[in-house]
Amino acid sequence: MNYAVIMAGGTGKRLWPLSRQKRPKQVLRLLDGRTLLECCFERLTPVFDLRNIIVLTNAAYVDLVREELPGLPSGNVIAEPMVRDTASAIGLAATVLAKYDPEATMAVVTADQLIQPAEVLQNALKDACAFVDENPEALVTFGIKPTFPSTQLGYVKYGATPDDSRIRPVEEFEEKPDQETARHYVASGQYAWNSGMFVWKAGTITRLLAEFVPETVAPLARIAAAWDTHEQETVLNDAFGELPKISIDYAVMERASQVHAIQLDCRWLDMGSFAALADIVECDDSKNVVVAQASELLDCKDSIVVTEEHGHLIAAIGLDNVIIAHTPDATLVCHADQAGRLKELLEQIESRGRSKYL
Repeated sequence: MNYAVIMAGGTGKRLWPLSRQKRPKQVLRLLDGRTLLECCFERLTPVFDLRNIIVLTNAAYVDLVREELPGLPSGNVIAEPMVRDTASAIGLAATVLAKYDPEATMAVVTADQLIQPAEVLQNALKDACAFVDENPEALVTFGIKPTFPSTQLGYVKYGATPDDSRIRPVEEFEEKPDQETARHYVASGQYAWNSGMFVWKAGTITRLLAEFVPETVAPLARIAAAWDTHEQETVLNDAFGELPKISIDYAVMERASQVHAIQLDCRWLDMGSFAALADIVECDDSKNVVVAQASELLDCKDSIVVTEEHGHLIAAIGLDNVIIAHTPDATLVCHADQAGRLKELLEQIESRGRSKYL
């Protein structure tokens, strides 16, 4: 049977103060009043049975996820007790699925991406699930046709294929390149952006994790044995912390032999920063991106103004390439070129005993 796992555990520090430790970016209402998680869920329902959609999230976000997706069975929200990166998170979901359905085909998607039109991904998911059912040892990833030479994204390189098959072998994964290398990747037509979405057999990915990262074996076995028993929560809390912090790309994808890719030719956006809003929100005549119920900008250009607080007026004069992000208890004002230093700012806020704002 086919299942979808939505990865929804990240906090989204680059969207602070809108996103917080207790309110992650996937539940921010930035898309015409809708959330990224809601949009992701709606993309999957035409492809997967509602009972077969699982959300993997941080333990602190479980109630938020259930509130956001009231139609999802309560037991389909799996809580990660702590952050252990994607390999361990995927290992947890695959272990649970394989326990009840040893033949489970598992699609992994992320909650913080914008994909338009949705039909492009939906058709690709159907093709990938069918391919994996016929080739149970295969791992399928989704490459995004690049529209510009990004230096902020990883890439996959397609291998040679004897036909025009939509599903192509992957030759290698590449880290975030410099500008010149990124231009070469895009010009060659052999590379795609790495989307971080996958399809495989749950049993296959757990076997490969055991092969490449053997320290996952014992903790995942303990979790599987205790799942749906009175010891589930206790064992999960203890064993999950023993899993290594490593991404699924490093752990498996870059080492496995049967990796394939489907290219998605669509509008794709990883909503990881304020700059990404410029790609989903229509600018005004001065190229300002405004997500606010009430705003007054005088002689401002190339700036981003965002708040979810209704009835709060944001007024500004003479801004040029500036970000204003307002919440009831914290406001960020910074030059757009300095937005990459948000992590540094958050560390300073924490060091000064102001963790309540994080």
